[in-house]
Amino acid sequence: MKRIMACILCLVMVLSLVGCDVKTRDDVEGGSGGEKLDTIPLTLLGQAANQKDLNVIRDLLTQQGFDVTINMQPDRGAYMSQIDAGNYDITFTGWASISGNGDYATRGIFHSTGDSNLGGNIHDERLDALIDEACTLVYDESVPLYAEIEQILLDEAYIAPLYVGRKVEAYNKDVVDGDTIGIYAARAEPFERYDFVDESKRDTDTLYLWQIENYYTTADPIKSNENSTYMTNFNMYTRLVNFNDQMEITTESALSRDYAVAEGNQAFYFILRDDIYFAKVENKQAVDSGERVGGEDVIFSLGRAKDKDSVPNHATYSLHENIDTIELVTDLTELENTQESSTGKTVLESLSDTLDVPVAELVGDKNSADNASGKYQVIKITAKTAFPQMLNFLGHHSGSILSKSQVEKINTYDVATYDPAVDVAYGDPATVSEGPDYDNQIYASGPYILVYKNDYELVMQKNPNYMVGTEFEPKIKNITIKMIPDKDSALSSLRSGELHVLNSLDVEKDSVVEGDAKLALKTTPGIAEKHLIFNTSEKSVCSDVNVRKAIQNAMDQSAFIAVYENSVFPATSPINTIMDTGCTFSPDPSLVQGYLKQYFDSKK
Repeated sequence: MKRIMACILCLVMVLSLVGCDVKTRDDVEGGSGGEKLDTIPLTLLGQAANQKDLNVIRDLLTQQGFDVTINMQPDRGAYMSQIDAGNYDITFTGWASISGNGDYATRGIFHSTGDSNLGGNIHDERLDALIDEACTLVYDESVPLYAEIEQILLDEAYIAPLYVGRKVEAYNKDVVDGDTIGIYAARAEPFERYDFVDESKRDTDTLYLWQIENYYTTADPIKSNENSTYMTNFNMYTRLVNFNDQMEITTESALSRDYAVAEGNQAFYFILRDDIYFAKVENKQAVDSGERVGGEDVIFSLGRAKDKDSVPNHATYSLHENIDTIELVTDLTELENTQESSTGKTVLESLSDTLDVPVAELVGDKNSADNASGKYQVIKITAKTAFPQMLNFLGHHSGSILSKSQVEKINTYDVATYDPAVDVAYGDPATVSEGPDYDNQIYASGPYILVYKNDYELVMQKNPNYMVGTEFEPKIKNITIKMIPDKDSALSSLRSGELHVLNSLDVEKDSVVEGDAKLALKTTPGIAEKHLIFNTSEKSVCSDVNVRKAIQNAMDQSAFIAVYENSVFPATSPINTIMDTGCTFSPDPSLVQGYLKQYFDSKK
């Protein structure tokens, strides 16, 4: 198995004013002992699940004389409605660079065309140019550009960095085999790894997992980039590549047996497995559809992933917009005559490194593939420009492979005139919800399929024809995800045996888990970074950079570290959690009043 490093994880434990010399502390007049300034009212937007953070932010700003009103929304849907309406001055949010690369840490949230650029608030031509250039470079060459991007974000106070969290797995060690519990910073936990202590219960008992979101928005992986679907959809579809628990790109439990990057880092080749079949649901049971996952499905799925207009409310197009073409290679001489980028081998030699049976023939029809006799399918993806980070995005859940025939059968509507009240789209949550509209039409290429959902749980079953006989064949037949929006209630459910694995835990509850003889805990520094984003429109006072810098410097990161009992770490930006740029940032509350004085002076 060939792996390449997807990122370097470098969490900044102690901040100093060295490195790339981020200049967010310009000389300013005034200070904490200066003249009293007028009060600035601020609306702080956030979600109920983040109430603790919102309270800390409010208190830090109130100490500096801001008049803060918290606009707290119950869930992400309501939160995004407030973003779209512009009903905020600052919002608590965050970003986890789950594909482990610089482009993911920047493009979606800071590029002016980014699909996660909240309200389109950040529109800076310098950032756009740097992001577009950095993605064409290999890792070492890209680091200085990402450092420059980070510096602009801080200098212009486009973000106010807060902290980086940890990743946790608490579990019932009497039920779940601890050796099958991993902590994956760059992907959702792979369900196919889980196993019971008592293996005889694999087909009879249910493994109970948890998510804090009490809703599920879509089974179409390109239409959601949020937590409510992340764990479910990641395990419902396969991808060309995956990430392991070291944040390295791998073909473990992926559709590809191997891959090769051609010289110039613009063309990528993938040799496909022939032992993955789509699962479907009949009578609320997972069954084999009889349809093999193959090249035509890859071309279809990635084609729609890169097309902003392929579906209504496309949420992840910016991750794949650098893809130019996706095609099947049927001429073996192309592989023989193309050099691999780093080894000096031909692409054919590189693709053959891990094969049990050498390539004898390349076939176009997925049903003609027979790896045991040397018949393979090979997919070639060509980027618009050199794009070494392509592999990272293909491991993202939006790179999931869907059934071409099934999706085309369902999505017969006109995207331009799509009406959710009339048109039924592939992955519509109503079609998998218990009730009169239940009509499960999902075809799952991954190890599990969502059988049905209700207001309390997501019920999944093993794909009966997924890598059968290999180490990646799912072990447990039935997995149910309990939707419990309160963390304390979820912990109580873990302790009572209603849950078996808990993937989030406040640090003050560690002692509860450690004091329970049947529970165990695994933790690791995470890559999820939390920050404030500003409403830079003219309707908000945060359109002024001095106000933004005042708020940025009011965010004393030690307050968050104290509240979370030293389980979180100072943040600089989403970039710094995966890449050591050398940049550091220390908010300085003593500068706040000086920045505010500059703001008020400019209004005279």
